Amino acid sequence: MTRSEMEIIIKLRAAVWVTVVAALLAVNAWIGGSNSSKIMGNTIAANNQWAWYQAKNSRATLDNAIADIASMDGKASGVKLAMYYRTEAQRLRGDMDEISDKAKKLEAERDQAVKRSPHFTYAGIALQLSIVLSTAAILAVAMPLFWASVGVGSIGTALFFFAQFGV
Repeated sequence: MTRSEMEIIIKLRAAVWVTVVAALLAVNAWIGGSNSSKIMGNTIAANNQWAWYQAKNSRATLDNAIADIASMDGKASGVKLAMYYRTEAQRLRGDMDEISDKAKKLEAERDQAVKRSPHFTYAGIALQLSIVLSTAAILAVAMPLFWASVGVGSIGTALFFFAQFGV
């Protein structure tokens, strides 16, 4: 096969391969960026939930202290006031359980996204290297470079699908 014939074959294969890999790279960047946003958003949301939890905890503690002080009075009004504050403290403790569950759920989602994140990064690197190798294959008219590009791109594709569906 002449160099011109080999060049045509490599250019055609590499053009299709680069198009597929570049499209996958764009999707990887988009989903990987969304994953990073999820990490940040869930971290902030979980921190807000825990801050709210702390506020409710502080208020419940104060309500219990007020109830203790009011019950020392011994009068009916003091007992009634102590019951009110104990009921309020109990309601706040119930709210805290709900808030804690929400925060833990957000943290679990964040932790899952954190596990996926490096795989999106590695997939992006492999896909970029695949494009570089395809370009080099075209310029050098070297079929081994093209097949190396296919190999590296396949690894990048596998990492992307692992990050998206497997982790």
